[in-house]
Amino acid sequence: MAKTIGIDLGTANVLIYVEGEGIVLNEPSVVAIDTQKEKVLAVGTDAYKMVGRTPGNIRAVRPLKDGVISDFDMTEAMLSYFMSKLNAKGVMSRPNVMVCAPTNITEIERKAIIEAAEKSGGGTVYLEYEPKVAAVGAGLNIFSPIASMVIDMGGGTSDIAVLSLGDIVRSESIRFAGDRLNADIANYIKREFGLQVGERTAETVKIQLGTAIPVDEPKEMEVRGRDTFSGMPRTITLDENVIEAAIHDSIAHVAKSAHHVLSELQPELSADIIDRGIVLTGGGALLHGMDKYLADELQVPVMISDSPLDNVAKGAGELLEHITKGA
Repeated sequence: MAKTIGIDLGTANVLIYVEGEGIVLNEPSVVAIDTQKEKVLAVGTDAYKMVGRTPGNIRAVRPLKDGVISDFDMTEAMLSYFMSKLNAKGVMSRPNVMVCAPTNITEIERKAIIEAAEKSGGGTVYLEYEPKVAAVGAGLNIFSPIASMVIDMGGGTSDIAVLSLGDIVRSESIRFAGDRLNADIANYIKREFGLQVGERTAETVKIQLGTAIPVDEPKEMEVRGRDTFSGMPRTITLDENVIEAAIHDSIAHVAKSAHHVLSELQPELSADIIDRGIVLTGGGALLHGMDKYLADELQVPVMISDSPLDNVAKGAGELLEHITKGA
């Protein structure tokens, strides 16, 4: 019998969960191509090392944007590479696959994701919404009549959903997530310090100094880039509170969307959320103080899931096992 695998086809990273083995692959969603020969040179981690450092004829491409496929051929090449890596590890060919997508995707985007998974070696391909599988991966019982709420902050989108009896009751998907925070940081550094930094540097700053709430004793780090006036290399020192100011508006947008979802719930469902709280998952859950910020803004308890980066892939695999075994 074919194994079931769950794929978190993320804007920033692709994670693959294999039944009985857990997460077996976690690599950046990047493909490096030689534009002259129209040939794929590297995929995943190897390609990510080339971002912002390539000569003119080599381009590092992110084939997913805002949680959906922006370059079909590159997505297929990337998935095929990852699936062949799994086969090399002995995973059975043509497995049943569940791929995840944001809640606001169009029918055309749905078909593109399914087709990419089929062409890259999947057998029967299912597509499910990210917050639903994230909730399963976080250990929530979404099949009970008691409502659960999840905020899944990924790379391209933040998906907010309330689930009950195995389905989404209310949801919202917004393009304020990890990539937006990276752009906020790069733009803020350029505007306030006259320094241009690359995408990878901005992401490193977010990981090291990112915080959703002001800090009394902020950590510092040196950041190198290109002076916007002289064009010469320059180094500045940033701290956590500078980065909080840079990303504040985007984080506030996530809280506003969560508030909107909560405001549309029936009273019984609202009472469930007050009792059970909200589960925060995805890479954004690792941002310092994000749970406290959301709890203060929404006046509802907010908990970070145990392994926020793995929840979508793990949940996809578990939900697919549930479907295929007719549990």
